[in-house]
Amino acid sequence: MSSTRFLTGITTSGTPHLGNYVGSIRPSVRASLRADVESFYFLADYHALIKIDEPARIQRSTLEIAASWLAAGLDPERVVFYRQSDVPEIPELTWLLTCVIGKGVLNRAHAYKAAVDKNTAAGIDPESDVSAGLFMYPVLMGADILMFNAHKVPVGRDQVQHIEMARDMAHSFNHRYGDHFVPPEAEIEDNVATLPGLDGRKMSKSYDNTIPLFAPRAQLKKLIASIVTDSRAPGEPKDTEGSALFQIYQAFATPEESSTLRQAYADGIAWSDAKQIVFERIDDEIAPLREVYQALLDDPARIESILRAGAAKARHIATPFMGRLRQAVGLRDLRTQSSKAAKSVKSALPVFKQYRENDGQFYFKLLDTDGRLLLQSTGFASPKVAGQTIATLQTQGASALNELKDQLQWGLDVQTQDIDTALQALLDAKTK
Repeated sequence: MSSTRFLTGITTSGTPHLGNYVGSIRPSVRASLRADVESFYFLADYHALIKIDEPARIQRSTLEIAASWLAAGLDPERVVFYRQSDVPEIPELTWLLTCVIGKGVLNRAHAYKAAVDKNTAAGIDPESDVSAGLFMYPVLMGADILMFNAHKVPVGRDQVQHIEMARDMAHSFNHRYGDHFVPPEAEIEDNVATLPGLDGRKMSKSYDNTIPLFAPRAQLKKLIASIVTDSRAPGEPKDTEGSALFQIYQAFATPEESSTLRQAYADGIAWSDAKQIVFERIDDEIAPLREVYQALLDDPARIESILRAGAAKARHIATPFMGRLRQAVGLRDLRTQSSKAAKSVKSALPVFKQYRENDGQFYFKLLDTDGRLLLQSTGFASPKVAGQTIATLQTQGASALNELKDQLQWGLDVQTQDIDTALQALLDAKTK
């Protein structure tokens, strides 16, 4: 039976919170128990360097996140559980992907655009304090995913764009160098993919509105009591729509329990009573895990050993795969070049290059053996249609030029005879 690969990670930039638990840790651990799933979990410490310059904080966060996953039931014997920085093939793959993804695609990344928009609104240089690391974040994330050809990536809705970018990288690399990568898909739990924090915004370390996952019972109760609600008094009906308190409860409750609290909202339950219900329900699930978590924190050598063993398992996959990718792009041992290969280089053929522009359209061009532009296409809505047009030219040669004239433009100072000759050379090579 074939298995589905799940991969997920958490940036080691702070203490794990309830949002991490319901949006990533819990569904990932559940998935790891399925017989038809192969699971990969990593501590994203390279990603942490983008926004954290406190080494001790990154180290402590790595320990806390590893302990959180293990306490939540992750079995390192049946999964691949590793620290991102222990797999050197990941940054190497990041560079290969950097060379096939368009800058225009990265310009549209949410985090980068948000930073630029914030600077623009403040009337300062749009690129002020925007590091290349922030700009390249989606490529590193793409390498995390594609290194292990993950089929599914559990993410919040705000991260779906990065999965789409990883798909673009996979398609772009595969088009140039052959089929090496599986285009990944986002896996989202609709009700809990993005959990609200204390102030109603997305629960995030950046907003300082988080509820630590393994906060002591008294602290958990205090934090739940501080969740922002409206001013409606006891006895007044309350709305579940837009209620951060209710949404957090849904992430832990059964459908029946959620229905009961929804009715209590309609009946005018006091906010203090509603918060007590939410607190008790969360603590019921988290309390059994706290003791395990604390024991793991008290034994960092055990966690280090687990992560190193996980890195060895990860590299058992990554090292040979990276070798194949290096071979594909031409980073090769010079001794392996045969006389036949050398001859083929000398008798190079014209080549079609397909790519995507900033306008979202797909294009291709035909270059002769000296790299001179012969043909340039207009934009196509999908790479499939662009590819079909290339296939028509490759199989029909110059006879297809008139049929496709509306989609093609001649290069500067290029004669029709030049294009005919190039297409004929491709036809001849195909029939040999």
